[in-house]
Amino acid sequence: MDRFVVLSMGFLSMVLVNNFVFTKFLGTCPYLGVSGRIDSAFGMGLAVTFVTALSGVLTWLADTYVLTPLGLEITRYICYIVIIAGAVQLVELYVRKFFPSLYDAFGIYLPLISTNCVILGICLFLDIWGTDSLLEVVVLSSGVGIGFTVAICIMAGIRENLKLADVPVCLRGAPITLITAGLLTLAFMGFAGMIR
Repeated sequence: MDRFVVLSMGFLSMVLVNNFVFTKFLGTCPYLGVSGRIDSAFGMGLAVTFVTALSGVLTWLADTYVLTPLGLEITRYICYIVIIAGAVQLVELYVRKFFPSLYDAFGIYLPLISTNCVILGICLFLDIWGTDSLLEVVVLSSGVGIGFTVAICIMAGIRENLKLADVPVCLRGAPITLITAGLLTLAFMGFAGMIR
């Protein structure tokens, strides 16, 4: 039971309290670029969640069972990037085949998942945090991906409503989007210190 509580708190920490978009400002390119519509934002969030979970697990396994025992820690970043790029290719092939309209809606942002700082960030943070179990890696990696999904979906919902609002001409487009992103970040800072 104690382990379940710790894993649950770690998951909630990654989704709300230590959300990578709002606390570490990672992944802001797709966060701002794909958050124009809720359906494309949700699809991007699911794609990033899958890639984050898969990459987190595979990089942890590679680091724990191959790189560290062989003394190849210096190649860690190269291995992480290769694993992330492979996971993104799987997602891209899947989305292109089964969801062509979503693939078209993503545009350039789907291949750019491989350069999404959230994914590389969780791979690096798992190493820094010293996670020692596969279950913990799965929970934290999934939590980061779901946290990204929450962030991008909230932003998309607000941006869809802003289209109906009477926004001053000088603030339309990018300015109101950046103001909204800043206000969301401030709102999520309210969770700071609740869970470590």
